[in-house]
Amino acid sequence: MRFGRLALFVSWLALGGCSDGISKLASTQQTDATDMSSFPAASNAGATLLSAFFGLDDAIPFLASYRICREFGHQDGMPVIFSKEIDINTLQAGDFQVALADDQTRVPGCVTPAPAEDFGEYRTILTIGDLGSFNNPPISVTIVGNVISRDGQTNFRGTEIPVTPLESGPFLVRAESIPKDQWTLGQEASGLPFGGGDGCPESTQQVIRAIWSGGVTKPGGDEVDGLERQAYRVYVVDGGGFESSVTPFAIADLGDGDNNHKLCLAVTDKAVRVEFPEGLMTDPRDDLNPATSVAVSYQ
Repeated sequence: MRFGRLALFVSWLALGGCSDGISKLASTQQTDATDMSSFPAASNAGATLLSAFFGLDDAIPFLASYRICREFGHQDGMPVIFSKEIDINTLQAGDFQVALADDQTRVPGCVTPAPAEDFGEYRTILTIGDLGSFNNPPISVTIVGNVISRDGQTNFRGTEIPVTPLESGPFLVRAESIPKDQWTLGQEASGLPFGGGDGCPESTQQVIRAIWSGGVTKPGGDEVDGLERQAYRVYVVDGGGFESSVTPFAIADLGDGDNNHKLCLAVTDKAVRVEFPEGLMTDPRDDLNPATSVAVSYQ
């Protein structure tokens, strides 16, 4: 394994996430502690998981894990992505059950939104612990506790998704139009306390968040730059229904080690799809991405 991507994650913790507050976002609680009387409207209607990505096998850096969870270094890491942002106060490690190929089940030792912590990113939860191995891989994740969406309307209990294997590369899970009142132009994102990805330029006309199954960088761990920006294709539809593709003139939300990119567009035509070609970005193991495409969602 090459460690550039892991070094970036450790650097993020050392420079931007070293506050004790980062550990307060994590949970090692092994039982469901959510008080459902606080969420009378929550139902499982429309609740889905979008991805569970077996990203690291016995390779979570000790420093990174210590900063987040106070333990569990050199264990497994698997981001799980929800269809809606979740209320972190309803999140416990025991809410997740991982089924292995040999029919055993495991529960993460720790779960956290870190490093995906900017405003709008609380749908990605990193699970850490003994979650299987290359020879006995995790095959599915089920939410067995009451995990409630941030708007209080959705309960993810009972949702399940197959696990993407360790050797697979990262792929686009979701693309979403960010409302203008949530843009952070020409500055660091600061909607939540421990993020820090940069914002789009002041001249931006439209922002699309591209969410990957796991953290992505260039091969070897360097942050993406103009090469990856030019590889992104955003398909837009004008008022007459004509579809064309545009290239983001900038990418924001960089430098914070997470699985989100903000695609800064210079057009106002409605974005409908995001595509990215194979072989330009990697996950923490340096597995290359496949060609990937996803429709744009609107809040």
